[in-house]
Amino acid sequence: MSLELSARDRLALAAAAIALVAGAAGYGIATLRSADDTPQTAEGGRKILYWYDPMVPSQHFDKPGKSPFMDMQLVPKYADEGETETGIRIDPARTQNLGLRVVVAERGALGSGLTATGTIDFNQRDVAVVQARASGFVQRVYGRAPGDVIGAGAPLADLLVPEWAGAQAEFLAVRRTGDAALTRAARQRLALLGMPPGTIAAVERGGRPHNVITVSTPTGGTIKTLGVRAGMSVAAGQTLAEVNGLGTVWLNAAVPEAMAGQLRPGQTASATLAAFPGERFAGRVAAVLPDVQAESRTLTVRIELPNRGARLKPGMFATVDFGGSARSALLLPSEALIRTGKRTLVMLALPGGRYQPAEVQTGSEAGGQTEILAGLAEGEKVIASGQFLIDSEASLSGVEARPISAPPTSAPAKTAVYETTGRIEKIESASITLNHAAVLALKWPAMTMTFRLANPAIARGFKIGDRVHFSFDQSPEGPTVRSIVREASR
Repeated sequence: MSLELSARDRLALAAAAIALVAGAAGYGIATLRSADDTPQTAEGGRKILYWYDPMVPSQHFDKPGKSPFMDMQLVPKYADEGETETGIRIDPARTQNLGLRVVVAERGALGSGLTATGTIDFNQRDVAVVQARASGFVQRVYGRAPGDVIGAGAPLADLLVPEWAGAQAEFLAVRRTGDAALTRAARQRLALLGMPPGTIAAVERGGRPHNVITVSTPTGGTIKTLGVRAGMSVAAGQTLAEVNGLGTVWLNAAVPEAMAGQLRPGQTASATLAAFPGERFAGRVAAVLPDVQAESRTLTVRIELPNRGARLKPGMFATVDFGGSARSALLLPSEALIRTGKRTLVMLALPGGRYQPAEVQTGSEAGGQTEILAGLAEGEKVIASGQFLIDSEASLSGVEARPISAPPTSAPAKTAVYETTGRIEKIESASITLNHAAVLALKWPAMTMTFRLANPAIARGFKIGDRVHFSFDQSPEGPTVRSIVREASR
Protein backbone atom coordinates (compact mmCIF):
# COMPACT_ATOMS: atom_id res chain seq x y z
CA MET A 1 0.00 0.00 0.00
CA SER A 2 1.40 3.42 -0.87
CA LEU A 3 2.02 5.87 2.05
CA GLU A 4 1.57 8.93 -0.05
CA LEU A 5 -1.86 10.55 -0.14
CA SER A 6 -3.43 11.66 -3.26
CA ALA A 7 -4.38 15.30 -3.75
CA ARG A 8 -8.01 14.42 -3.39
CA ASP A 9 -7.45 12.76 0.00
CA ARG A 10 -5.45 15.76 1.32
CA LEU A 11 -8.27 18.10 0.34
CA ALA A 12 -10.82 15.98 2.22
CA LEU A 13 -8.70 15.93 5.37
CA ALA A 14 -8.29 19.74 5.29
CA ALA A 15 -12.04 20.26 4.97
CA ALA A 16 -12.70 17.96 7.93
CA ALA A 17 -10.18 19.83 10.06
CA ILE A 18 -11.70 23.23 9.22
CA ALA A 19 -15.19 21.95 10.11
CA LEU A 20 -13.92 20.61 13.44
CA VAL A 21 -12.26 23.90 14.37
CA ALA A 22 -15.31 25.93 13.38
CA GLY A 23 -17.60 23.70 15.42
CA ALA A 24 -15.37 24.03 18.47
CA ALA A 25 -15.21 27.83 18.10
CA GLY A 26 -18.98 28.08 17.76
CA TYR A 27 -19.47 25.99 20.88
CA GLY A 28 -17.06 28.18 22.81
CA ILE A 29 -18.74 31.40 21.72
CA ALA A 30 -22.16 30.06 22.58
CA THR A 31 -20.92 28.89 25.98
CA LEU A 32 -19.33 32.29 26.73
CA ARG A 33 -22.48 34.17 25.71
CA SER A 34 -24.57 31.91 27.90
CA ALA A 35 -22.24 32.50 30.86
CA ASP A 36 -22.45 36.27 30.38
CA ASP A 37 -26.25 36.35 30.05
CA THR A 38 -27.15 34.08 32.98
CA PRO A 39 -26.53 36.53 35.89
CA GLN A 40 -28.27 39.38 34.05
CA THR A 41 -31.71 37.76 33.82
CA ALA A 42 -33.91 36.68 36.73
CA GLU A 43 -36.07 33.60 36.76
CA GLY A 44 -39.16 35.63 35.88
CA GLY A 45 -37.45 37.07 32.84
CA ARG A 46 -36.89 40.51 34.43
CA LYS A 47 -33.73 42.24 33.31
CA ILE A 48 -31.15 42.96 36.02
CA LEU A 49 -29.19 46.19 35.70
CA TYR A 50 -26.78 45.64 38.61
CA TRP A 51 -26.52 44.41 42.19
CA TYR A 52 -26.16 46.67 45.24
CA ASP A 53 -26.16 46.79 49.04
CA PRO A 54 -29.38 48.45 50.35
CA MET A 55 -27.33 50.08 53.09
CA VAL A 56 -24.94 51.60 50.50
CA PRO A 57 -27.18 52.01 47.43
CA SER A 58 -24.77 54.25 45.54
CA GLN A 59 -22.23 51.42 45.09
CA HIS A 60 -23.04 49.09 42.11
CA PHE A 61 -21.75 45.57 41.41
CA ASP A 62 -21.87 43.58 38.16
CA LYS A 63 -22.48 40.18 39.76
CA PRO A 64 -24.29 38.76 42.81
CA GLY A 65 -22.53 37.86 46.01
CA LYS A 66 -21.93 39.05 49.56
CA SER A 67 -21.75 42.76 50.32
CA PRO A 68 -18.27 44.04 51.20
CA PHE A 69 -19.90 46.57 53.54
CA MET A 70 -22.46 44.58 55.53
CA ASP A 71 -22.98 40.92 56.41
CA MET A 72 -25.75 40.46 53.84
CA GLN A 73 -26.27 39.39 50.24
CA LEU A 74 -26.36 41.91 47.43
CA VAL A 75 -29.81 42.51 45.93
CA PRO A 76 -30.57 42.99 42.24
CA LYS A 77 -31.72 46.22 40.69
CA TYR A 78 -34.28 45.40 38.02
CA ALA A 79 -34.75 47.47 34.91
CA ASP A 80 -38.50 47.78 35.45
CA GLU A 81 -38.13 49.20 38.95
CA GLY A 82 -38.78 52.91 39.03
CA GLU A 83 -40.94 52.66 35.90
CA THR A 84 -44.27 52.14 37.63
CA GLU A 85 -47.02 54.66 37.44
CA THR A 86 -45.93 56.51 40.59
CA GLY A 87 -42.96 55.91 42.90
CA ILE A 88 -40.70 52.92 43.07
CA ARG A 89 -41.59 49.32 43.77
CA ILE A 90 -39.62 47.34 46.37
CA ASP A 91 -39.91 43.67 47.17
CA PRO A 92 -41.88 43.22 50.44
CA ALA A 93 -39.20 40.85 51.72
CA ARG A 94 -36.61 43.55 51.32
CA THR A 95 -38.75 46.16 53.10
CA GLN A 96 -39.07 43.79 56.05
CA ASN A 97 -35.30 43.37 56.18
CA LEU A 98 -34.86 47.15 56.10
CA GLY A 99 -37.07 47.50 59.20
CA LEU A 100 -39.48 50.02 57.70
CA ARG A 101 -42.12 51.42 60.05
CA VAL A 102 -45.24 53.02 58.60
CA VAL A 103 -47.36 55.69 60.34
CA VAL A 104 -50.59 57.41 59.32
CA ALA A 105 -51.06 61.17 59.10
CA GLU A 106 -53.82 61.92 61.61
CA ARG A 107 -55.52 64.94 63.09
CA GLY A 108 -54.88 65.60 66.75
CA ALA A 109 -54.46 68.26 69.41
CA LEU A 110 -51.22 70.22 69.11
CA GLY A 111 -50.21 72.17 72.20
CA SER A 112 -47.63 74.91 72.55
CA GLY A 113 -44.15 73.45 72.64
CA LEU A 114 -42.25 76.73 72.94
CA THR A 115 -39.54 76.70 75.61
CA ALA A 116 -37.00 79.43 76.28
CA THR A 117 -34.50 80.53 78.89
CA GLY A 118 -34.24 83.80 80.75
CA THR A 119 -33.21 85.59 83.92
CA ILE A 120 -35.13 87.07 86.84
CA ASP A 121 -35.09 90.87 87.02
CA PHE A 122 -36.64 93.59 89.20
CA ASN A 123 -40.12 94.77 88.29
CA GLN A 124 -39.24 98.26 87.05
CA ARG A 125 -42.86 99.34 87.42
CA ASP A 126 -42.65 98.88 91.20
CA VAL A 127 -40.07 101.56 92.03
CA ALA A 128 -40.42 104.29 94.68
CA VAL A 129 -38.18 107.39 94.67
CA VAL A 130 -37.59 109.16 98.00
CA GLN A 131 -36.72 112.87 97.67
CA ALA A 132 -36.16 115.80 100.02
CA ARG A 133 -39.19 118.10 100.04
CA ALA A 134 -37.20 121.10 101.27
CA SER A 135 -33.60 122.16 101.79
CA GLY A 136 -32.05 121.09 105.08
CA PHE A 137 -29.36 119.20 106.93
CA VAL A 138 -29.03 115.50 107.80
CA GLN A 139 -29.07 115.15 111.57
CA ARG A 140 -29.29 111.34 111.77
CA VAL A 141 -29.19 108.26 109.55
CA TYR A 142 -30.56 104.81 110.34
CA GLY A 143 -27.75 102.56 109.15
CA ARG A 144 -29.24 101.61 105.78
CA ALA A 145 -27.21 100.43 102.78
CA PRO A 146 -27.94 99.57 99.14
CA GLY A 147 -29.29 96.03 98.83
CA ASP A 148 -31.03 96.05 102.21
CA VAL A 149 -34.58 94.69 102.22
CA ILE A 150 -36.86 96.96 104.20
CA GLY A 151 -40.57 97.23 104.89
CA ALA A 152 -42.96 100.05 104.07
CA GLY A 153 -42.48 103.11 106.34
CA ALA A 154 -38.91 102.20 107.31
CA PRO A 155 -36.95 105.37 108.38
CA LEU A 156 -33.95 106.46 106.32
CA ALA A 157 -32.79 109.77 107.88
CA ASP A 158 -33.82 112.72 110.10
CA LEU A 159 -33.64 116.09 108.31
CA LEU A 160 -33.53 119.54 109.94
CA VAL A 161 -35.49 122.01 107.76
CA PRO A 162 -34.95 125.59 109.05
CA GLU A 163 -37.50 127.29 106.78
CA TRP A 164 -40.29 125.13 108.17
CA ALA A 165 -39.81 126.53 111.69
CA GLY A 166 -40.91 130.08 110.78
CA ALA A 167 -43.89 128.91 108.73
CA GLN A 168 -45.10 126.64 111.55
CA ALA A 169 -44.77 129.49 114.09
CA GLU A 170 -46.90 131.75 111.86
CA PHE A 171 -49.51 128.99 111.53
CA LEU A 172 -49.77 128.59 115.29
CA ALA A 173 -50.08 132.36 115.79
CA VAL A 174 -52.87 132.66 113.21
CA ARG A 175 -54.60 129.64 114.73
CA ARG A 176 -54.70 131.33 118.12
CA THR A 177 -56.63 134.29 116.63
CA GLY A 178 -59.59 132.01 115.91
CA ASP A 179 -59.98 133.28 112.33
CA ALA A 180 -60.97 130.14 110.41
CA ALA A 181 -60.19 131.59 106.96
CA LEU A 182 -56.71 132.74 107.95
CA THR A 183 -56.06 129.41 109.66
CA ARG A 184 -56.94 127.50 106.48
CA ALA A 185 -54.66 129.76 104.43
CA ALA A 186 -51.77 129.25 106.87
CA ARG A 187 -52.27 125.48 106.79
CA GLN A 188 -52.29 125.55 102.97
CA ARG A 189 -48.96 127.41 103.02
CA LEU A 190 -47.42 124.62 105.13
CA ALA A 191 -48.56 122.03 102.55
CA LEU A 192 -47.14 124.09 99.68
CA LEU A 193 -43.76 124.17 101.45
CA GLY A 194 -43.70 120.37 101.11
CA MET A 195 -44.60 119.56 104.69
CA PRO A 196 -46.20 116.07 105.02
CA PRO A 197 -49.79 115.96 106.33
CA GLY A 198 -48.61 113.99 109.37
CA THR A 199 -46.18 116.74 110.36
CA ILE A 200 -48.89 119.44 109.98
CA ALA A 201 -51.24 117.39 112.19
CA ALA A 202 -48.47 116.97 114.78
CA VAL A 203 -47.93 120.76 114.87
CA GLU A 204 -51.67 121.30 115.43
CA ARG A 205 -51.86 118.73 118.22
CA GLY A 206 -48.67 119.78 120.03
CA GLY A 207 -48.98 123.52 119.54
CA ARG A 208 -45.25 123.92 118.83
CA PRO A 209 -43.06 123.85 115.68
CA HIS A 210 -41.59 120.59 114.32
CA ASN A 211 -38.62 121.49 112.12
CA VAL A 212 -37.05 118.02 112.18
CA ILE A 213 -38.67 115.46 109.87
CA THR A 214 -37.99 111.75 109.55
CA VAL A 215 -37.74 110.64 105.91
CA SER A 216 -39.17 107.12 105.45
CA THR A 217 -39.89 104.79 102.53
CA PRO A 218 -43.41 104.79 101.08
CA THR A 219 -43.19 101.10 100.05
CA GLY A 220 -41.27 98.02 101.05
CA GLY A 221 -38.60 96.34 98.97
CA THR A 222 -34.87 96.49 98.41
CA ILE A 223 -32.81 99.69 98.46
CA LYS A 224 -31.32 100.10 94.98
CA THR A 225 -29.62 103.48 95.57
CA LEU A 226 -29.02 105.44 98.79
CA GLY A 227 -27.79 109.04 98.59
CA VAL A 228 -28.09 110.28 102.18
CA ARG A 229 -25.25 110.32 104.76
CA ALA A 230 -24.83 111.86 108.21
CA GLY A 231 -23.81 115.55 108.23
CA MET A 232 -24.58 116.29 104.59
CA SER A 233 -26.88 119.04 103.37
CA VAL A 234 -29.67 118.33 100.93
CA ALA A 235 -31.55 120.49 98.44
CA ALA A 236 -35.25 120.47 97.70
CA GLY A 237 -36.03 117.72 95.19
CA GLN A 238 -32.75 115.86 95.76
CA THR A 239 -33.10 112.07 95.46
CA LEU A 240 -32.25 110.39 98.74
CA ALA A 241 -33.05 106.76 97.87
CA GLU A 242 -34.70 104.43 95.35
CA VAL A 243 -36.63 101.42 96.60
CA ASN A 244 -37.68 98.56 94.30
CA GLY A 245 -40.60 96.42 95.41
CA LEU A 246 -40.28 92.62 95.51
CA GLY A 247 -43.93 91.60 95.43
CA THR A 248 -43.57 90.70 91.74
CA VAL A 249 -40.53 90.16 89.51
CA TRP A 250 -39.91 90.04 85.79
CA LEU A 251 -38.60 87.03 83.90
CA ASN A 252 -36.96 88.26 80.71
CA ALA A 253 -36.89 85.32 78.29
CA ALA A 254 -34.93 85.23 75.03
CA VAL A 255 -37.16 83.76 72.31
CA PRO A 256 -36.05 83.10 68.69
CA GLU A 257 -37.59 85.58 66.28
CA ALA A 258 -39.07 82.69 64.29
CA MET A 259 -41.38 82.01 67.26
CA ALA A 260 -42.57 85.61 67.62
CA GLY A 261 -45.90 84.86 65.97
CA GLN A 262 -46.81 82.38 68.73
CA LEU A 263 -46.55 84.93 71.56
CA ARG A 264 -48.96 87.58 72.75
CA PRO A 265 -49.44 89.64 75.94
CA GLY A 266 -51.61 87.91 78.52
CA GLN A 267 -50.50 84.43 77.49
CA THR A 268 -49.84 82.02 80.36
CA ALA A 269 -46.32 80.85 81.13
CA SER A 270 -44.60 78.78 83.79
CA ALA A 271 -40.99 78.86 84.97
CA THR A 272 -38.68 76.36 86.64
CA LEU A 273 -35.51 77.29 88.47
CA ALA A 274 -32.52 75.24 89.57
CA ALA A 275 -32.86 76.76 93.05
CA PHE A 276 -36.29 75.16 93.53
CA PRO A 277 -36.27 71.73 91.80
CA GLY A 278 -39.65 70.23 91.08
CA GLU A 279 -41.50 73.52 91.62
CA ARG A 280 -43.17 75.59 88.91
CA PHE A 281 -43.90 79.31 89.11
CA ALA A 282 -46.92 80.46 87.10
CA GLY A 283 -47.15 83.87 85.47
CA ARG A 284 -48.33 85.76 82.41
CA VAL A 285 -46.64 87.48 79.49
CA ALA A 286 -46.62 91.18 80.37
CA ALA A 287 -45.03 92.42 77.13
CA VAL A 288 -43.23 91.33 73.98
CA LEU A 289 -40.52 93.94 73.53
CA PRO A 290 -40.41 95.49 70.05
CA ASP A 291 -36.67 95.16 69.33
CA VAL A 292 -34.69 92.07 68.28
CA GLN A 293 -31.13 91.37 69.41
CA ALA A 294 -29.02 91.51 66.26
CA GLU A 295 -26.33 89.14 67.59
CA SER A 296 -28.58 86.29 68.70
CA ARG A 297 -31.67 86.99 66.54
CA THR A 298 -33.87 86.74 69.62
CA LEU A 299 -36.53 89.00 71.07
CA THR A 300 -37.20 89.58 74.75
CA VAL A 301 -40.47 88.41 76.26
CA ARG A 302 -41.26 89.90 79.67
CA ILE A 303 -43.14 87.60 82.03
CA GLU A 304 -44.48 88.85 85.36
CA LEU A 305 -44.23 86.35 88.21
CA PRO A 306 -45.64 86.65 91.75
CA ASN A 307 -42.81 86.59 94.30
CA ARG A 308 -44.28 85.33 97.54
CA GLY A 309 -41.77 85.46 100.35
CA ALA A 310 -39.25 87.19 98.04
CA ARG A 311 -37.88 83.77 97.04
CA LEU A 312 -37.16 84.76 93.44
CA LYS A 313 -33.94 86.76 93.37
CA PRO A 314 -33.00 89.04 90.44
CA GLY A 315 -30.24 87.41 88.42
CA MET A 316 -31.51 83.83 88.86
CA PHE A 317 -31.55 81.68 85.72
CA ALA A 318 -34.89 80.13 84.71
CA THR A 319 -36.44 77.95 82.02
CA VAL A 320 -39.86 79.06 80.86
CA ASP A 321 -42.61 77.13 79.08
CA PHE A 322 -45.18 79.19 77.23
CA GLY A 323 -48.65 77.80 77.64
CA GLY A 324 -51.43 77.99 75.13
CA SER A 325 -54.64 76.23 74.30
CA ALA A 326 -54.22 73.12 72.19
CA ARG A 327 -55.57 73.26 68.65
CA SER A 328 -56.53 70.70 66.07
CA ALA A 329 -53.88 70.01 63.42
CA LEU A 330 -52.74 67.35 60.95
CA LEU A 331 -49.86 65.68 62.77
CA LEU A 332 -46.96 63.45 61.80
CA PRO A 333 -44.09 62.14 63.93
CA SER A 334 -41.13 64.49 63.55
CA GLU A 335 -38.83 61.55 62.85
CA ALA A 336 -40.70 60.87 59.57
CA LEU A 337 -39.52 64.14 58.02
CA ILE A 338 -36.55 64.36 55.65
CA ARG A 339 -35.12 67.88 55.83
CA THR A 340 -32.81 68.68 52.93
CA GLY A 341 -32.22 72.32 53.77
CA LYS A 342 -34.19 73.60 50.78
CA ARG A 343 -37.36 71.62 51.35
CA THR A 344 -38.96 69.03 53.62
CA LEU A 345 -39.94 65.59 52.30
CA VAL A 346 -41.80 62.54 53.55
CA MET A 347 -41.73 59.07 51.99
CA LEU A 348 -45.24 57.93 51.09
CA ALA A 349 -46.14 54.25 51.40
CA LEU A 350 -48.43 53.59 48.41
CA PRO A 351 -50.49 50.47 47.63
CA GLY A 352 -48.77 47.54 45.92
CA GLY A 353 -45.42 47.96 47.65
CA ARG A 354 -44.71 51.29 45.96
CA TYR A 355 -43.06 54.31 47.57
CA GLN A 356 -42.84 57.94 46.52
CA PRO A 357 -41.29 61.04 48.10
CA ALA A 358 -43.64 63.97 48.68
CA GLU A 359 -42.82 67.56 49.54
CA VAL A 360 -44.66 68.98 52.56
CA GLN A 361 -44.97 72.31 54.35
CA THR A 362 -44.51 72.05 58.10
CA GLY A 363 -45.79 74.22 60.95
CA SER A 364 -45.32 74.08 64.70
CA GLU A 365 -43.67 71.19 66.53
CA ALA A 366 -44.45 69.91 70.03
CA GLY A 367 -44.06 66.62 71.86
CA GLY A 368 -42.34 64.85 68.97
CA GLN A 369 -45.20 65.72 66.59
CA THR A 370 -44.98 68.17 63.69
CA GLU A 371 -47.90 70.04 62.15
CA ILE A 372 -48.34 69.47 58.39
CA LEU A 373 -49.77 72.57 56.74
CA ALA A 374 -49.77 71.37 53.11
CA GLY A 375 -48.64 68.49 50.91
CA LEU A 376 -50.24 65.63 52.83
CA ALA A 377 -53.81 64.43 53.35
CA GLU A 378 -55.27 62.94 56.49
CA GLY A 379 -55.03 59.14 56.36
CA GLU A 380 -52.04 58.91 54.00
CA LYS A 381 -49.35 56.48 55.09
CA VAL A 382 -45.78 57.63 55.58
CA ILE A 383 -42.56 55.79 56.43
CA ALA A 384 -41.24 56.87 59.84
CA SER A 385 -38.19 54.59 60.08
CA GLY A 386 -35.82 53.69 57.26
CA GLN A 387 -37.14 56.43 54.97
CA PHE A 388 -33.65 57.67 54.15
CA LEU A 389 -32.79 54.36 52.44
CA ILE A 390 -35.96 54.50 50.33
CA ASP A 391 -35.26 58.15 49.52
CA SER A 392 -31.78 57.17 48.27
CA GLU A 393 -33.33 54.45 46.12
CA ALA A 394 -35.86 56.93 44.71
CA SER A 395 -33.07 59.39 43.89
CA LEU A 396 -31.09 56.70 42.08
CA SER A 397 -34.19 55.74 40.12
CA GLY A 398 -34.94 59.34 39.18
CA VAL A 399 -38.35 59.39 40.87
CA GLU A 400 -39.63 62.94 41.25
CA ALA A 401 -41.11 64.07 44.57
CA ARG A 402 -44.81 64.84 44.59
CA PRO A 403 -45.16 68.65 44.77
CA ILE A 404 -47.14 70.35 47.51
CA SER A 405 -49.85 71.47 45.09
CA ALA A 406 -50.50 67.92 43.77
CA PRO A 407 -53.55 66.00 45.03
CA PRO A 408 -52.98 62.93 47.25
CA THR A 409 -51.77 59.89 45.30
CA SER A 410 -54.12 57.49 47.00
CA ALA A 411 -56.23 59.30 49.54
CA PRO A 412 -58.49 56.83 51.40
CA ALA A 413 -62.20 57.33 51.45
CA LYS A 414 -63.03 59.11 54.67
CA THR A 415 -66.14 60.10 56.52
CA ALA A 416 -66.68 63.85 56.71
CA VAL A 417 -65.56 65.38 60.01
CA TYR A 418 -67.32 68.40 61.52
CA GLU A 419 -66.12 70.80 64.20
CA THR A 420 -67.94 73.05 66.66
CA THR A 421 -67.88 74.29 70.24
CA GLY A 422 -70.03 73.49 73.22
CA ARG A 423 -70.38 72.89 76.96
CA ILE A 424 -70.23 69.47 78.60
CA GLU A 425 -73.55 68.56 80.24
CA LYS A 426 -72.95 64.88 81.05
CA ILE A 427 -70.14 62.32 80.74
CA GLU A 428 -70.68 58.56 80.68
CA SER A 429 -68.41 55.61 79.94
CA ALA A 430 -69.10 55.50 76.20
CA SER A 431 -70.95 58.75 75.49
CA ILE A 432 -70.94 62.45 76.21
CA THR A 433 -73.78 64.99 76.23
CA LEU A 434 -72.91 68.42 74.85
CA ASN A 435 -74.81 71.69 74.56
CA HIS A 436 -73.23 72.67 71.26
CA ALA A 437 -73.36 75.59 68.87
CA ALA A 438 -74.94 75.40 65.44
CA VAL A 439 -73.30 73.15 62.83
CA LEU A 440 -73.89 74.97 59.56
CA ALA A 441 -72.51 72.18 57.35
CA LEU A 442 -75.25 69.83 58.63
CA LYS A 443 -77.87 72.59 59.03
CA TRP A 444 -78.08 71.74 62.76
CA PRO A 445 -79.25 74.48 65.12
CA ALA A 446 -77.66 74.97 68.52
CA MET A 447 -78.96 72.22 70.81
CA THR A 448 -78.11 69.67 73.49
CA MET A 449 -77.50 66.11 72.27
CA THR A 450 -75.61 62.95 73.19
CA PHE A 451 -72.63 61.75 71.12
CA ARG A 452 -70.82 58.43 71.09
CA LEU A 453 -67.16 58.49 72.12
CA ALA A 454 -64.83 56.93 69.56
CA ASN A 455 -62.56 56.17 72.52
CA PRO A 456 -63.58 56.56 76.19
CA ALA A 457 -60.13 58.02 76.89
CA ILE A 458 -61.06 61.09 74.83
CA ALA A 459 -63.20 62.47 77.68
CA ARG A 460 -60.66 61.69 80.41
CA GLY A 461 -59.74 64.79 82.42
CA PHE A 462 -62.85 66.74 81.45
CA LYS A 463 -65.72 67.65 83.78
CA ILE A 464 -69.27 68.90 83.54
CA GLY A 465 -69.37 72.60 82.67
CA ASP A 466 -66.14 72.66 80.66
CA ARG A 467 -66.20 74.72 77.46
CA VAL A 468 -64.71 72.61 74.67
CA HIS A 469 -63.95 72.55 70.96
CA PHE A 470 -64.73 69.11 69.51
CA SER A 471 -64.84 67.26 66.21
CA PHE A 472 -67.28 64.49 65.23
CA ASP A 473 -68.47 62.45 62.27
CA GLN A 474 -71.69 60.79 61.21
CA SER A 475 -70.76 57.12 61.58
CA PRO A 476 -73.35 54.37 60.98
CA GLU A 477 -73.67 53.99 64.78
CA GLY A 478 -74.58 57.66 65.15
CA PRO A 479 -72.74 60.96 65.72
CA THR A 480 -69.33 60.07 67.18
CA VAL A 481 -66.89 62.44 68.87
CA ARG A 482 -63.34 62.00 67.58
CA SER A 483 -61.45 64.68 69.53
CA ILE A 484 -62.07 67.17 72.34
CA VAL A 485 -59.93 70.16 73.30
CA ARG A 486 -60.63 72.42 76.27
CA GLU A 487 -61.13 76.04 75.25
CA ALA A 488 -58.83 78.63 76.82
CA SER A 489 -60.44 80.62 79.61
CA ARG A 490 -61.11 84.26 78.83
